[in-house]
Amino acid sequence: MPSRPPIVSRRQVLLGAASLAVLGAATTAGCSRPAPPPPELDDLTTALDRARADSKLATEAAATARGTTAATLSTVAAERSAHADALSKEIVRLTGSNAPTTSVTVTTSPSGAAAPAPGTDDVIGALRASADSASHAAAALSGYRAGLLASIAAACAAAYTVALAPTGGSR
Repeated sequence: MPSRPPIVSRRQVLLGAASLAVLGAATTAGCSRPAPPPPELDDLTTALDRARADSKLATEAAATARGTTAATLSTVAAERSAHADALSKEIVRLTGSNAPTTSVTVTTSPSGAAAPAPGTDDVIGALRASADSASHAAAALSGYRAGLLASIAAACAAAYTVALAPTGGSR
């Protein structure tokens, strides 16, 4: 005995079609709007820009320094470059896209003379500002990102208070 085919009413077909239309519209609307950037992104991007700038500044200062000061500045530049790499990887992990790149700006003085090369005091000032910025940002974050910024703040503070501290001066 053959079974009867199921009977589908016009009402069931219309309800199914309306459900699919609503589901399709909701899916399309959800995909068309990009998600807002996470709030931590600003703190990480600021720290990344500072790390890159500090690394460049320390490299330039090392080029004109001599002896152990040059070696110390080179070490600071390498550490800040490693900080930039770690921050870049965290930004990629957070956003799913590449970390922002910074543009190099060349400024010239009105007289056409080259600006003096940065010195150890310039690097110390930049590291102090970076440590303060990273410690404030770390206090506002939680988890791995807070730990990352706190360790960067500690490394910057150690670099300017211990490694680059003037000999014979008070700390």
